[in-house]
Amino acid sequence: MAKVKSKWVCQNCGYETVSYLGRCPECNQFGTFVEEVTSTVSKNDLSKPSNVVLVDTKISKIKEIELDEKVRFKTNIEELDRVLGGGFVQGSLSLLAGDPGIGKSTLVLQTTKNICEIEQNNEKLKVLYICAEESPLQVKLRAKRLEVEPENLYLTNQTCIDEVLAQIDIIKPDFLIVDSIQSVFCANVASSAGSVSQIRECTNVLMRIAKQKNITTIIIGHVTKEGNIAGPKVLEHMVDCVINFEGDKYKQYRILRCIKNRFGAISEVGVFKMEDDGLVEINSPSQMLLEQHNNASGSAVVATLEGSRIFLHEIQALVGSTNYTNPRRVAVGIEYNRLLQVLAVLEKKVGLNLSKQDVYVNVVGGIDIVEPSYDLALALSIISSIRDIPIKPDTIIIGEVGLLGEIRYVDNIEQRLKEAQKLGFKKAIIPTINKKTSAKLKDLGLEIKQVSKLTDAIIQGLKQD
Repeated sequence: MAKVKSKWVCQNCGYETVSYLGRCPECNQFGTFVEEVTSTVSKNDLSKPSNVVLVDTKISKIKEIELDEKVRFKTNIEELDRVLGGGFVQGSLSLLAGDPGIGKSTLVLQTTKNICEIEQNNEKLKVLYICAEESPLQVKLRAKRLEVEPENLYLTNQTCIDEVLAQIDIIKPDFLIVDSIQSVFCANVASSAGSVSQIRECTNVLMRIAKQKNITTIIIGHVTKEGNIAGPKVLEHMVDCVINFEGDKYKQYRILRCIKNRFGAISEVGVFKMEDDGLVEINSPSQMLLEQHNNASGSAVVATLEGSRIFLHEIQALVGSTNYTNPRRVAVGIEYNRLLQVLAVLEKKVGLNLSKQDVYVNVVGGIDIVEPSYDLALALSIISSIRDIPIKPDTIIIGEVGLLGEIRYVDNIEQRLKEAQKLGFKKAIIPTINKKTSAKLKDLGLEIKQVSKLTDAIIQGLKQD
């Protein structure tokens, strides 16, 4: 007979302990422990037959395995296919996470419209939508607004994973959507739906079904108030692809970012715009981000690399005096510590006194910049705001600033300048690079100024004609 025991599990990171703790020693969060009941098998039960179903498998040499041409199918949503590396892989398990109201359900519902049109073996693909958080009527209302009503799209609001498996055996879908994984529960686990144990167990079941029956599966997940994916960290390790849907739900633009992909490149991004009739693709994000750019003091434009795409961002800086002992430093869209580093270099190498100055920095458009190629544009925008002198018009600024005040090399400089030239920029301030790359840049039609020190960049960027 199985013995019943209990354990306390942190709902933030999955740390387990035998007694209640006020603060988790793993993630340092307070009040996150929940008691969960477990059962252990006694020695007398070991001799009894197990309920585990064994699946016949065949051992094959890697050379004998043949790839099907239709192993990956496209969604015909270009921005989504780019993030996925060319489309969904059959039998894969993907996790789509994002803030509430950001548009996760809208995106997957629009995706089903194109997937239901794909034919295999002279039959269209079947899609099963598990709307665990909504009723089929509510999904129908959204589908009608989005004009998504294919005949081979099936809806069910089952929340028990065993009932979901029964529906899969009946319908035999090619594509499965679970919205959301926090609302589905397993009857064999004593904890409530959404707990760490439930999420781990339900995802494990869905992963086995996806691999054994070759069903492409998407699970929608929630995020915490810190922006991390809710549930245990093992959830991200179990799935094949992790996609974050980012952006401000009160604004129109959305960013689809891939942070894990076993079948393609990571760090790819897709850009969407939320309209009344659903999400619309943005094929030229740089033009969208610079549509309100003007040549005012404190504004600079930089070209960054996101996966295989070039984004042109406008960095705005506002510097003003303060009467407080500790001046404020606010960074939106860039790393806070990176801002402090650039300010320290400006004080040491340029001679600026910022001890009595508040500094506010914002990246227009709501897209976070990760790579350090924006350092030089950030530094020049701050100096431009302090001196109230605009940066020379139609100038793109690219470069990483070192602690010694040097301008460091940036990769893919030719690709960045080509994108800037397409959008009408005529001048560029870039790091000093090798002669081979310099020869290629002469054909771009840009007035290029190569700088090796921060002081040289200030002279070139703020010099008045």
